Amino acid sequence: MKCLNRGFVVWLTGLPGSGKTTVANAVASKLRESGYRVEVLDGDWVRKTINPDVGFTREERRIHLRRVAWIARLLARNGVIVLCSFVSPYRSVRKEIREIVEEEAPFVEVYCKCSLQECIRRDPKGLYRKALRGEIEHFTGISDPYEEPENPELTLDTEHEPPNKNAERVLDKLRKLGLIE
Repeated sequence: MKCLNRGFVVWLTGLPGSGKTTVANAVASKLRESGYRVEVLDGDWVRKTINPDVGFTREERRIHLRRVAWIARLLARNGVIVLCSFVSPYRSVRKEIREIVEEEAPFVEVYCKCSLQECIRRDPKGLYRKALRGEIEHFTGISDPYEEPENPELTLDTEHEPPNKNAERVLDKLRKLGLIE
């Protein structure tokens, strides 16, 4: 097991259903095969376990994501590669997340770009259907905005490219940044 002196955080952002967690898990698998210590922090899992008390208003999302940033920073500080898969729809909050992490570890923002139409078509959890019927408030892409990143370290075309190709693009970027071998 390769223990880095200092880990880093890869923050995957995009609309619900854009493929963030699929790509994160594929990257994690490849990194583990290479002997790295890796943790995937996924929005659904964190909301079920660590943050079950937080809702989906703008301020509640901010609180939720700041907590995740501190957890990711702590893990990275201890030599773990942390892959975070969160919608994280607001630029200002993503800026706060970056600032929290970068005090102690490198931060790589990855935008999983996928059209709203394709995310609605995929709808793996049936949430878009519910949001379109008005059953879910503050649903990103429907009743709440998603602010695309202005300068992510990497943009993936998760609508047209397969997850394994996107995972390889993430790994290539991490190599170019000198974060992995």
